[in-house]
Amino acid sequence: QVQLVESGGGLAQAGGSLRLSCAASGRTFSSYVMGWFRQAPGKEREFVAAISWSGGNTDYADSVKGRFTISRDNANNKVYLQMNSLKFEDTAVYYCAAKRYDYITTIVRNYDYWGQGTQVTVSS
Repeated sequence: QVQLVESGGGLAQAGGSLRLSCAASGRTFSSYVMGWFRQAPGKEREFVAAISWSGGNTDYADSVKGRFTISRDNANNKVYLQMNSLKFEDTAVYYCAAKRYDYITTIVRNYDYWGQGTQVTVSS
């Protein structure tokens, strides 16, 4: 069982930056692929980024490539999402997620555990 708690959301101006953090409970954090997803009002939850167990492999949605960076600290059970050059369309609730088995997937239903989400609002 893994419990996930996101933090770091808030209000930013377009072109600005925010860093999201996700703290995970459990002794086997390093055995989970970690992902970030987001959901804007009236839209489906969508993939943002994911990182493999070791951190050696990452994947990003095309909409955030070159602007967002996912990283993890297995010693402290944390995963991060550095968001730069924010755009108005990045406004959403951002969710941290974890999945067993070391392959990255962009599919929501493949993730086993979810945090409660943190709101990111970008003003234009």
